[in-house]
Amino acid sequence: MDCYVYVLGCRSNGRMLTYVGWTNDVERRLAQHNAGKGARTTRGRTWQLLHSECFASKAEAMSREWHLKRERAFRKELAKRIDAANAASPHQPKPPSRGRGLQSPAPRRSGAP
Repeated sequence: MDCYVYVLGCRSNGRMLTYVGWTNDVERRLAQHNAGKGARTTRGRTWQLLHSECFASKAEAMSREWHLKRERAFRKELAKRIDAANAASPHQPKPPSRGRGLQSPAPRRSGAP
C-alpha cells in the first residue's frame, strides 16, 4: 500500500505556516484538515498542499515525516510557494508527486523500490 508524506501550507495572521503529516490518501486528508477534522494545530485554517512524496510502506513514510519536521529550511522554502499556489489555482490542491520538487537531504532508507 502506498503511503504519502505531505507538507501543507497556509497564511495566518501575516505568517506562513507549514504542517507535515503522512497518509495513504492525500486528497482525503487535505479535505479533513480544511474541514476542521485534522490535527488540532491545523483547525480553523485553509490549507493547501505544497509538497508530497510517495513511499511503499507506512514505516518509510513515518520516517520521512520525522525528518521533514526537523528540516526547517526546507519547509521555509516550501512556504514561499503559498502565495504562488493561490494565484495559480485557488481551489484545486496539487496532486501528489512521486518525486521531490525541491531537493532536501534524503534520509537513509533500506529496501527502496
